[in-house]
Amino acid sequence: MELFIIFISAAIVNNFVLAYFLGICPFVGVSNKLSSATSMGMATTFVMVITAIVSWLLYNLVLIPYNLAFLQIPSFILVIASLVQFVEMVIKKVSQPLYRALGIFLPLITTNCAILGLALFGSMREYSFLENVIFGLGAGAGFTLALVIMAGIREELDLADVPKPFQGAPITLIVAGILALAFMGFAGMI
Repeated sequence: MELFIIFISAAIVNNFVLAYFLGICPFVGVSNKLSSATSMGMATTFVMVITAIVSWLLYNLVLIPYNLAFLQIPSFILVIASLVQFVEMVIKKVSQPLYRALGIFLPLITTNCAILGLALFGSMREYSFLENVIFGLGAGAGFTLALVIMAGIREELDLADVPKPFQGAPITLIVAGILALAFMGFAGMI
């Protein structure tokens, strides 16, 4: 039951994008189309799960035993950058159209603060290995959920009669704010 609570908490109640406002750049930049939002969400989820695994191992088996906890942030950044390069190579090999669709946003996963936040929150909360993996999966699912919801709304807004001053970024930010308020309604449930 506790693992389920960690998953739901990371995915909905404490959604990285809509509650902590981490990962806003890909949230706004890739949420134009549902297909690219889904692909970006899946790639980010994969990186988050692998980051949760590697960062937990690094933190608990190397940094803490050797009193190197002060190297936590630089080591996590190095791990994330390496993982994103790996994901980028795999996507380029497996699906050229997806690689082109994600474009510049794929390397930006490296600088996605949601992924660094995941690694730091996992170590701060002192999760066990399995709890940390579930936390990473939940955070990735929540990131994907936020992207897909926003992409669906933005695709509908393309067909709507939005007043000229609100077209583009203004309506996107207004919708993001409303989504954040909606997700805040889940606060206190878990």
